[in-house]
Amino acid sequence: MRIGIKRLAARLLLVAMAGVLLAGFALWPRSPLNLVSAADLRTSGILEQWQAGNVVVLVRHVERCDRSPHPCLGPADGITRLGSEAAVRLGAAFKALGMSRTDVLSSPITRTAQTSAYMFEQPTAAQEWLASCGKPLRDDVVAHKSAHRNLLLVTHSGCISDFESQTGFKHAHASEYGSALFVSLEAGQVKVLGVVNEENWPSLLNRTL
Repeated sequence: MRIGIKRLAARLLLVAMAGVLLAGFALWPRSPLNLVSAADLRTSGILEQWQAGNVVVLVRHVERCDRSPHPCLGPADGITRLGSEAAVRLGAAFKALGMSRTDVLSSPITRTAQTSAYMFEQPTAAQEWLASCGKPLRDDVVAHKSAHRNLLLVTHSGCISDFESQTGFKHAHASEYGSALFVSLEAGQVKVLGVVNEENWPSLLNRTL
C-alpha cells in the first residue's frame, strides 16, 4: 500500500513539474518573428505599414573591423570591406521597398556611420542617443518618429537588445550584422513586427515585389 502511495506521489510530482515547465515556456519572452518565414511582406502587413509611413526599423551595423579577420575598410573602429558590400545590398533592399517617406538617422560611431553611408551613398544625420541607448531608447524612438513617415535607425546590437527588452522581448537572441528589426508605431503604440536578416532580403523581396 505504501509503495502504491509513493508511486502516486511521484507521478503527481512529475505532472506538477511538467506543468511548471510548460507554463514557464509559455510565459518566457521569445525573440521577434524572423520574417523570412512569412509568405511575403505584403501578406504580413508590413508593406502596407511601410507605404503608410508607420514603420520604425532598427538596423544593426554590418561587420565590424576590430572583431573580424577580414580586411578593414578604414579605421579599426569601422567596418570591413566585406561589410561595406553587405551595406550596399542592404541599402538596395530598402530602396526596393521605397524610401520617399523615410527618414534615416545613425549612431555617430564610425561603424554605424559607415554602414549608413554605404547603404544610401551619402552621410546620415548622426544622433548620440542611438549610441547611448539604455532605458530612454523606446521613448527616444517614439519622439523622433514623424507622422506618416518611416524612421530607419542605424544602430548597435546592444541598443537593439535594449529596445527589444523594453517592448516585451527580454530574452531575445542578439541581432546579427545588418539585421533589421521592424516595428509599427501608430498613435504612440509600439508593436514589434519581426526581423529580417541581411542574407534573407533577396528571397523575401522576390516573394513580395
